[in-house]
Amino acid sequence: MQIKILVAQPEHTVFARAICDLIEESARARGTGIAKRKPEYVEEKMLTGKAIIALVDGEIGGFSYIETWEHGKYVANSGLIVNPAFRRHGLARRIKAAIFKLSRTKYPEAKIFGITTSLPVMKINSDLGYRPVTFSELTQDDAFWGGCKTCPNYDILERNQRRMCLCTAMMAPSALQAKKMEVDLTDMIVEG
Repeated sequence: MQIKILVAQPEHTVFARAICDLIEESARARGTGIAKRKPEYVEEKMLTGKAIIALVDGEIGGFSYIETWEHGKYVANSGLIVNPAFRRHGLARRIKAAIFKLSRTKYPEAKIFGITTSLPVMKINSDLGYRPVTFSELTQDDAFWGGCKTCPNYDILERNQRRMCLCTAMMAPSALQAKKMEVDLTDMIVEG
């Protein structure tokens, strides 16, 4: 089995419909909220270098994309999906790590966040340095929250004035913040 994790390129737009179908099928199977996306939206992410695609023996294995909010102050890694035929190969973790790295490279000053109902995604996020946050710490951009309208739980979000829903909000520091938090202990090591 040959697995390739790549920054999506224009030639990958042929997979846009299949990716959208995978997102919709996953939402239906899990019975939880995943915002639907149109193929044109997925294609735009591929054409602008804001997506990671996993190919397994030339077939779509998985996908995730970057969304920016408030002029790049916030970045969301969204639409993480793995083809059921290729689950249990660590693709979700590899895709998530790649989109996280791409986000930090393209937007080093942005806080990276996500909302999810998926326990495996929460675990991956935690391993990458995300921490749970309240919804008030996320972007307040109406366009972001408008993306939740296709989720079956949108009424819960709306009823709670965007303060809570069934999703867990998680955020990682920007690349610059993470760099500042690193502690150099080399001068503290005592050999003896």
